[in-house]
Amino acid sequence: MNDTVKYPILSKVNYPSDIKQMDITQLKGLCKDIREYLVDTISEIGGHFGGGLGAVELTVAIHKVFNTPYDLVVWDTGHQAYPHKILTGRKEALKRIRKLNGISGFLKRNESEYDAFGAGHATTSISAALGMAVARDINNEPNKKVIAVIGDGAMTGGMAYEAMNNSGVLKANLIVVLNDNNMSIAPNVWQISNYFTEMISHPEYNKFKGQIWDLTGKLDYFGDRLRKIASRLESGIKAVVTPGMLFEALGFRYFGPVNGHNLHQLIKIFEQTKTLNGPILIHIITEKGKGYKPAEEHRQRLHAATPFDKLTGEALKKDSGKASYTKIFGEALVDIVKDNPKVIGITGAMPDGTGLDILQKHFPKNYFDVGIAEEHGVTFAAGLATQGIIPVVAIYSTFLQRGFDQIIHDIALQKLHVVFALDRAGLVGSDGPTHHGVFDLSYLRLIPGMVVMAPKDEAELRDMLFTAVEYKNGPIAIRYPRGSALGVKIAEGFRLIEIGKAEKLIEGEDVALLAIGSMVDYSLKAEKKLKEQGISCEVINMRFAKPLDTEMLDTIASKFHKIITLEENNLPGGFGSAIAEYFINKNYKNDISMIGLPDQFVEHGTQEELHHLLGIDPEGIAASVKEFIDQKNIKHKVSL
Repeated sequence: MNDTVKYPILSKVNYPSDIKQMDITQLKGLCKDIREYLVDTISEIGGHFGGGLGAVELTVAIHKVFNTPYDLVVWDTGHQAYPHKILTGRKEALKRIRKLNGISGFLKRNESEYDAFGAGHATTSISAALGMAVARDINNEPNKKVIAVIGDGAMTGGMAYEAMNNSGVLKANLIVVLNDNNMSIAPNVWQISNYFTEMISHPEYNKFKGQIWDLTGKLDYFGDRLRKIASRLESGIKAVVTPGMLFEALGFRYFGPVNGHNLHQLIKIFEQTKTLNGPILIHIITEKGKGYKPAEEHRQRLHAATPFDKLTGEALKKDSGKASYTKIFGEALVDIVKDNPKVIGITGAMPDGTGLDILQKHFPKNYFDVGIAEEHGVTFAAGLATQGIIPVVAIYSTFLQRGFDQIIHDIALQKLHVVFALDRAGLVGSDGPTHHGVFDLSYLRLIPGMVVMAPKDEAELRDMLFTAVEYKNGPIAIRYPRGSALGVKIAEGFRLIEIGKAEKLIEGEDVALLAIGSMVDYSLKAEKKLKEQGISCEVINMRFAKPLDTEMLDTIASKFHKIITLEENNLPGGFGSAIAEYFINKNYKNDISMIGLPDQFVEHGTQEELHHLLGIDPEGIAASVKEFIDQKNIKHKVSL
């Protein structure tokens, strides 16, 4: 069946201009086609799913009412923006979303003029939109509208409220759409609230309200009394029929809740509010996964999905048979908590993604989800640590960047014992540069008193977690990759690893490979390839980026002229830099080559594709080592 038959209305739509003259019946048909297209496409290739299904009517209404791309729409974070991509010239490109050389799963300014702001981390939309609104006023473009669409999950982050407070102070003309897909509202509240919202957003009501305000302003003291009474009456009604008084207190005019799947109502509320002055918040209620039963019933699992069976929603990808690092971590933490109830887990709205859902199931009192509020989560852990609790803060490497100041100021400066478990360290694949965890070795290594380690396999991950919990001298971090572990045998119990102690895995004669984390396994595989070429490599599992095993480094420096460091981290300031700094300070004259990630943002693709492209897979490592060995010896050379 061709697209014209299967998606009769969507097949005629490529850009928002194509829907401007459509009536409500055609627009409803368009929404149906978009949902069908999303299910058909994402079931085959995978991607973020549930949020987009819930935002179809919202997206159509925005592009129907507003003059995009002149009017600026900022999406937070992009999970819900697949329908937006479909309507803005990327319908066919959606079939390659999150694939190597395909379009991004998030919004990107260099991908489309309709993407006003790029983001893969939540809670940024209102701040960015406020900046755009102020710039509009500076540039004297009074007719330009600015709209921020923020999910209710993103509203758990403090940055959203900082931006709202600032918006209220500036009284900027700005519309914030709160897309709430996690709240149940009774039918009677719906009816009263919808009626009231329609009334107070209607132009005639606002015109009448303005006239009354002007009239009472001319009546001196009596007029002031009337104004106060009128304000109290309106506030009282709002307090009864809406949950929006918090937003009103921040300086926003609140409208809602509005049925986010009632296209007629959405269009009407946007038409009626787009000409109002000052900050506006429109609260819409949607259902995540709307229109696709498996996604409605499994909203968390089908938030993002690998390719799946369209009829059942079940994943098509075969299980590798190896547990993920995430699961290994979660199970190890449960085993530790069994013996030490003072150990607790903290996550930032990612229980499944970090493995803390396992802790939540077995020890719910030892589990805390702070929402998308990494800064708070880190300082919350600091407070716990002051009272003898041992917090294990499990946050993706890329998201922990948001708590950097808190790590320094609230934890390291006070030498508090907090354990950081950084999942998704290194290249994560299809989520791309906003989610690659490629800076943590650099940003953690520079913090005084911080211990930074990375396991070579799942058994070492368990032992490192146990070591970190037992460590008492300050903050300590473990970083580990996304995906399946290596499948090594895991012994019962745990063993302590000596802080700052590396291990020699293979004895060699020609070159030393100093590897950390995921690069240890790749180095072992590269060593076999090089051995076939007559090159003898010594392979060291360094374990620690900080503190370094200086005794091991001194031995290596005396034995090998050529030394190679390997890490799945950006090279500037990373593990290799630490080795080079040590060698320079000791005035060693060895040739050092660093293998890692380049000083640039890496785009999306599978982990295997990206490793190969960047030359950090076993084949790439072997080629780099061979080239380095063949180079003429140059005193004191450091190459990247």
